[in-house]
Amino acid sequence: MARQPIFDANKQTVAYELLYRSDDAQNKAVFNFSGSIATVDALLNSYTSVYQNNQLKRMPAFINLTYDLLVGGSLPALPANQIVLEILEDVEVTPALISSVRQLRKNGYTIALDDFIYDDKFIELIKLVQIIKVDVIDMSFKQVTEQVNKLKPYKVTLLAEKIETHEMFNHCKSLGFKLFQGYFLSKPEIVKGVKLQSSQLKLFSIIQALQNPEATTQELERLIIQDPVFTFKLLRIVNSSAHNLVREINSIKEAITILGIPEVKKWALIIAMQSNDNKSEELGRQLLIRGCMCEKIALASGVKNSAGYMIAGIMSGVNALLDISLDDLLEQTPLSEEIKTAISNGQGTMGKILNNTINFGLGNWKEVTADVDPSVYDNAYRESLEWVTQSISSINEPEK
Repeated sequence: MARQPIFDANKQTVAYELLYRSDDAQNKAVFNFSGSIATVDALLNSYTSVYQNNQLKRMPAFINLTYDLLVGGSLPALPANQIVLEILEDVEVTPALISSVRQLRKNGYTIALDDFIYDDKFIELIKLVQIIKVDVIDMSFKQVTEQVNKLKPYKVTLLAEKIETHEMFNHCKSLGFKLFQGYFLSKPEIVKGVKLQSSQLKLFSIIQALQNPEATTQELERLIIQDPVFTFKLLRIVNSSAHNLVREINSIKEAITILGIPEVKKWALIIAMQSNDNKSEELGRQLLIRGCMCEKIALASGVKNSAGYMIAGIMSGVNALLDISLDDLLEQTPLSEEIKTAISNGQGTMGKILNNTINFGLGNWKEVTADVDPSVYDNAYRESLEWVTQSISSINEPEK
């Protein structure tokens, strides 16, 4: 499983589409709901809980259903306020389907049409659903506008999916779309000549220094205290309730000693992802999950020195947070050649794990190489989700 965020017009996460891979549906998010309701509910909770705006929230889950699940009466009684049921684009519109959708509406479920392109055969369904997901990836601005005009007579919320660019996002927003989904938040709006700010370079220097296994506590302390924001946040973390300290720690040296360099490294990455106020919180979360996954998968794969895998995962997309090109980011930041090569060319063991992790997180199952162990990636993904949620909760914990 993986999850893809759904945003509102302010680029705030409002839901997740859960992408599920099964043996007979390699690249579709089709659920079979095997197991108990308690198991399903726990699974949904782990994939839709997120720390946002200093609060732990549970987002609604969009899930795709087969025709048989929709009309066969085998759909379990899931909490209707937490689920959006998606009808696949290739479903056959039959009287039985219409009857089932009508009953699901009466039961309180929100229904969406997935990958929608207007056709008269969908009219009866359009009258019943609340959300229509318009697939815009291969459409021109004019074609998207035509789709919207055809749907204006119906009381539906429009969701633009597979948005690849900020330009398409802005166009859909101007047409009245309320919800948005796609990779556009992972791609920066390029401004020529943009340079990293000194504070950003300083933070990346700290992160890079933490990768050095020979770095001493004194050297790291000297670097960290040059960044007041990082210093404040690190002390806040070590003094949080999660560590149950008998006294408050006020020095960076003590903080490094208590946490240990591996933990300080991870907190440095979290602070970096949380320090940009101009981007959606979701992008920072995605990159932290990716980095954590890379490190866990490297360890599970027997990589002896996995220290650089987390930073490779995060830095592979941090250019979008900073609105510069990936080439400029790699040129301006002090990263090892192994990390730069893995990010830019996908070469070596690190590059392979990085690419597989990226595709897994996006639900691009067919792009994941055939030699991976799915259970390793599943476990790494779920553990990374939990770690990121807990970590961001700790960093935003109210002061005691």
